[in-house]
Amino acid sequence: MLMIVRATALSLVSAVSLAVAGLALTVTAATAQTYGFATLPPGTLNHTTASAVSKVLKEKGGINMLVQPTAGDQVIVPMVGRGEVEVGITNIMEAQDGLDGALKDMRIITAVHALRTPFFVRKDAGLVKMADMKGKRVSLGYSAMRNIDKTMRAQLATAGLTEADVKPVLVPNVVRSADEFMAGNADMFSFAFGGPKVREADATVGGIRALELGDSWDAAKKIMPWAYLTQIGPGPIFTGVDKPMKVYSFDNVMIASSKVPDAFIQKILEIMEQNKDELVAVQPVLREWTPAFGYKQYGVPYHPGAEKFFKQRNLTPQPLG
Repeated sequence: MLMIVRATALSLVSAVSLAVAGLALTVTAATAQTYGFATLPPGTLNHTTASAVSKVLKEKGGINMLVQPTAGDQVIVPMVGRGEVEVGITNIMEAQDGLDGALKDMRIITAVHALRTPFFVRKDAGLVKMADMKGKRVSLGYSAMRNIDKTMRAQLATAGLTEADVKPVLVPNVVRSADEFMAGNADMFSFAFGGPKVREADATVGGIRALELGDSWDAAKKIMPWAYLTQIGPGPIFTGVDKPMKVYSFDNVMIASSKVPDAFIQKILEIMEQNKDELVAVQPVLREWTPAFGYKQYGVPYHPGAEKFFKQRNLTPQPLG
């Protein structure tokens, strides 16, 4: 009888052990799942931002987020909208175009930082204001980033210029724009302050300058309504700026499909909030990110998981710029 009891006890222990082991395997498998984060090529501000967020999610939250560089926003937005990757980063214009088109599940997670994208020229070129670009070689087209083409034309419009007043240099994306400039094939390039390419160009050509915009802001808004002006001054991030000036700006946003689970989106935002110092250590421009900064009035709705996150912090969406 005693042997039967012992055998039964051993069987019970074995069953429990197997159950615990099975649960552990299930948890491990879930933790090991890889999620995609679609972004622009290395050298861009967006790639660095995606790398910073992915690093923190993995190290602090156990989320294995894989950074997936693409040719441009016109690739990123469909990938996210169709659910081919869980998260992406793009500018607000591209997200809006996705929603207005076929991607009805497009949602915003958070605004991450402003994209301040002036025209950069060689410091020794004698070009100071946007009006000086008349007759110069200007990057246009942006076949993989069509909305960036609008920002080029909008900035020209602040000085009363159109593409007919310049010599277009057709490029697919902002990285090629910088490469053409450094190769001497264009008189300017446009890139977001803080991007590695800006520092590379500054070092390559012996110094760059950010052009001052013209005064025709209403003309610029007709071309690209999501933009606004921000006041900046000389500083470590603002390469090419030697005095206070207003620069062309629009927001960069993290996006996801509405089909991505709410809890997953909430966790992303919580980890970002709790580990801001680690984010900034990799991507300094994330210094301006806060939950309040991330919640703005756009045409694209926020993901339900993000809405819950912001509501828990008693935040309401703020108007742009």
